[in-house]
Amino acid sequence: MARPGRSRHHQRVREAAPARYGAALPALTGILLDSDVVIEALRGNARVASEMERLVDDGIRTYCSAVSWAEVFAGVRPGEETTVESFFHARGEVAIDSLTGRRAGAYLLRYSKSHAVGIGDALIAAAAATTGLRLWTLNRRHYPMDDIEFYESSIPAR
Repeated sequence: MARPGRSRHHQRVREAAPARYGAALPALTGILLDSDVVIEALRGNARVASEMERLVDDGIRTYCSAVSWAEVFAGVRPGEETTVESFFHARGEVAIDSLTGRRAGAYLLRYSKSHAVGIGDALIAAAAATTGLRLWTLNRRHYPMDDIEFYESSIPAR
């Protein structure tokens, strides 16, 4: 069977798990987009769009996770599917694997009651922490974790 031209599989971030839990993978450089950033970009927020354009011009890769796919597609309107899929396909994909799941579970154990961290935010935070990507979010209150490096956007976080 013939393979399709360019598979999304080859754009995934995780190639192999690190030797031990807790070790970050600092080899990557890029930015993991939180769902709120994706939603604002798709809604046509000029500030977010111009910031993303600047990142592209600077050669900085952006990534999304399956959590963002789910959160965005939960609210997609009829006729918007093609635009949304194009947005996601233009970015790299961060794989959610067992290492990410364990880290997210640790975040939930520590922060779910004190900071109301939900599973989606815990998984996105864990994906950023385990891949070494900076996290771009518009709501820092969802991410009280101390092992996440944030992208310092010119757009003020809520």
